[in-house]
Amino acid sequence: MNAERILKDLVARGVADIFVITGRPLSYKYGADIESLNDQVLLPGDTRSFIEQIYAMADGRPIEFLDERGDDDFSFAIKGISRFRANTYKQRGTLAAVIRVVSFDMPDPEAFSIAPEILGLADLRRGLVLITGPAGSGKTTTLATIIDRINTTRNAHIVTLENPIEFLHRHNKSLVSQREVNIDTSSYATALRAALRQSPDVILIGELRDAETISIALTAGETGHLVFSTLHTVGATNTVDRLVDSFRAEQQNQVRMQLSMVLQSVVSQQLISRLGGGMTPAFEIMHCNNAIRNLIREGRTHQIPSVINTSAAEGMVGMDTSLLRLYEAGLISSQAMFTHALAPESLAKRAGLRE
Repeated sequence: MNAERILKDLVARGVADIFVITGRPLSYKYGADIESLNDQVLLPGDTRSFIEQIYAMADGRPIEFLDERGDDDFSFAIKGISRFRANTYKQRGTLAAVIRVVSFDMPDPEAFSIAPEILGLADLRRGLVLITGPAGSGKTTTLATIIDRINTTRNAHIVTLENPIEFLHRHNKSLVSQREVNIDTSSYATALRAALRQSPDVILIGELRDAETISIALTAGETGHLVFSTLHTVGATNTVDRLVDSFRAEQQNQVRMQLSMVLQSVVSQQLISRLGGGMTPAFEIMHCNNAIRNLIREGRTHQIPSVINTSAAEGMVGMDTSLLRLYEAGLISSQAMFTHALAPESLAKRAGLRE
């Protein structure tokens, strides 16, 4: 089984994710569907051979990382074809991998329906901006378009901390330092502390995984840096609650106060199956005005959706409103709209439909 030849073929087909799992044929995700490459069921030796080959493509990354820890994240490239992000892991005593196809080129905002209001976050000069959503919803792509906008329009030092690095940003008007966790640094927290001594204007943190990283990110935003990061949450309310709940009870009031001053915007996104094939994104956009800052500070986050829904003039839009617009435009089905809605019953009344 020639891994390089198979990956080249699948990139040419435009697939998103590739699954290498013992007991079924090599599979891939096209749109929202998972399909098999052929009828050849993979045996344990097949999966190990394939995975050893992609480790060799990753500049000879030691497969012992996987053997010792049980899972591993890394990126690799095939010259002239594409970059890939791989997660390898053990399951039922065999090796497995899920490989994400990542283009060499920066994503086109129009092709991914990323609104000007989201790209406009590149014009901020300080504070914390969060891009949230479930795994595979396109958060990294959205962040890449914002960082690329900064890189092409501003004279700045951009420091990215990622695990693994997906999109490669070339120096343009800005200087770009890209660091990969477990290769260039031991952890997000360690790299973030160091970044504050590297004269950054913009810091991208791949994910806010723990209270320590969140705390340093908030401090960075307070001290005049523009910080971007992601969380696996849907909706601004859930995002704020997740950040606060990451801390001990006695720390949470202080965190709310700090967050109310530092947070600038939350963009939450979901990918929805599109009628006729493919996927389309739905976005919730929240910008922190005085009303939202007060709600965060006072712990009344359940009222945030009401402020979002009444602040369209400030560029805000709720997730359910975004879904309703996609449905009314004929892009998604009513079932898809309700499946991804945050408040299905309320949305059903607005749409004049039964859930």
